[in-house]
Amino acid sequence: MGATATLSEAGLVAEPGQETSCSVTVRNAGQVVDQFTIDVVGDASGWATAEPATINLMPGETGTVTVRFAPPRSSDVPAGTIPFGVRVFSSEDPAGSVVEEGTVQLGAFTDVTAELVPAKVEGASKADFEVAVDNRGNRPVAVELSPLDPEDELDFRLERDRAELAPGTAAFIRMRTQPRKRFLRGQPIRHRFQVFVTAEGAEPLKTEGTMVQRQLLPKWLLPALAALLVLLLALVTLWFTVLRPAVKSAAREAAAEQNQQIVKAAQDAGAGADQAKKNADQAKQNSEQAMKAVGLTPPGDNPAPGSGPGATPSRAANAADGTPTDFRVAADANIDSNVNRFAEFPYTLPDPNKTLVITDLVLQNPRGDNGTLRLLRDSNGTKSVLLEVGLANFRDLDHHWLQAWRFQPGEKVVLAVSCQNPGDRGHCTPSVSFSGRVE
Repeated sequence: MGATATLSEAGLVAEPGQETSCSVTVRNAGQVVDQFTIDVVGDASGWATAEPATINLMPGETGTVTVRFAPPRSSDVPAGTIPFGVRVFSSEDPAGSVVEEGTVQLGAFTDVTAELVPAKVEGASKADFEVAVDNRGNRPVAVELSPLDPEDELDFRLERDRAELAPGTAAFIRMRTQPRKRFLRGQPIRHRFQVFVTAEGAEPLKTEGTMVQRQLLPKWLLPALAALLVLLLALVTLWFTVLRPAVKSAAREAAAEQNQQIVKAAQDAGAGADQAKKNADQAKQNSEQAMKAVGLTPPGDNPAPGSGPGATPSRAANAADGTPTDFRVAADANIDSNVNRFAEFPYTLPDPNKTLVITDLVLQNPRGDNGTLRLLRDSNGTKSVLLEVGLANFRDLDHHWLQAWRFQPGEKVVLAVSCQNPGDRGHCTPSVSFSGRVE
């Protein structure tokens, strides 16, 4: 038997961001001098330490080790009962190592943030916003949204006015604002409003936005109509003074010449028809006389009905442009103080002999990370930047290409991220969803 261990307190209570501790008494139950290594296992191992981490004991001797628990104030560690184990490992008798178990009751905290994206939108009859709500606490929260216009000049329509947020998640709620009065012409009007976000156990949050109401008629419309009217007047004048008389004169001359040609052609056709009729009658008479001379009866005129070939329609099959495809590339980049160093996350087409055509993509940054995101083309180790966006500039961003991106066989799509989050925010986890086809 290598060791025995006894916890001074098996049930601990801790608050996020604070420290608590207990002690474990280790006894050398073996027959030789032994070194024991003490560590913490389980869900609490990431924020627990043992001091000292190793002790040397004579046979039958006991020693005390302090185990400290410092849970971070983060959404990554949920509130509630967290089990742990203190492991005492014997270097002389590994089979005699022991684990003493306990629990930490971690308290809950609420940390909710809200932001209106974008903060200002221009429009003549409506403006669309998104309310981004982040739960940075360690327990689920329910939030309620309530927009308010102090001047009572706007109507609001929320996609939903409640949201349930798990720890470390965010919700994006669409909101449309519409002015109650509109105007055809005039200077833009700024409407300021607030959106209150209320979470259980926290003070109400207020985020502000602005709708800039423009006139319904575009500014270029009246100058364009005036220019169009001037052009129409010039064309009408040109028609009646120059073009119309010239057209009439040319039409008369062409009609007279064409009439002469028609009359001449009709006369020639009539003369030819008379001669052909005479020749046909003479040939018929000669044929009847020849048949009568040999004792045959001339046949009657029984013209065989004619038949024309029918047209069979045909349709050409449309060749398929390719196989539709969509995929997602997610990043998990460590914090790096060097803004020029990027962590890369490549995507390779499953079939290396196919061409990938990308027409749409959606950039997502739900946690509001800070840093830079790049999309690269990797052609046999030669990389070129296709798109670069600052993470702080978006939460959810769509791109639709008129000229599609084409990745030839063997080329890769690479998501590169340079993460400059504060130390308490953790890794950067943006992602990109692609849509297109495979040819």
